[in-house]
Amino acid sequence: MPRFQTNRRLATAFAGLLLAASTLTHAAPEDAAVKAMEDYLEFVDYGGATIFPEQIPAADWKRFMVIDARDKAQFDKEHIAGAANIEWRRVLAERKQIPKDKPVLLYCNTGTLSAQAGFALRVAGYENVRILQGGYAEWKAKGGFEANARAAGQSPTH
Repeated sequence: MPRFQTNRRLATAFAGLLLAASTLTHAAPEDAAVKAMEDYLEFVDYGGATIFPEQIPAADWKRFMVIDARDKAQFDKEHIAGAANIEWRRVLAERKQIPKDKPVLLYCNTGTLSAQAGFALRVAGYENVRILQGGYAEWKAKGGFEANARAAGQSPTH
């Protein structure tokens, strides 16, 4: 992307953030967005809907819609087989692609950005969203689809 377009996009995004921030500073405490987040924080469990790789048996992966929340370049380099690529900051804009009637598993490299995407989706009414604790790096280090079998001391199934 030419530098001018990149700078213009950054300036537009920054202006949007400033506008949002100024709106929030002048908003009433019962602002809808703040209220939605308060309500979410009141009911969310301690783990914030996180799940560890070793908690998912290999056969259960097909039950999930798996979303790789990293950017396209990282996704193209390597990803969990079967995952869809929706960058973390686009999950709300592309939420029509995300089902509410089946489990959704979000991951990024370490779990930080996918946790933000998961928070946004949960506030938007997606109660079926889980975050892969430790992200792709931990999933891979623990054995990928075989993390559950490894944790249980079983031989991997191929």
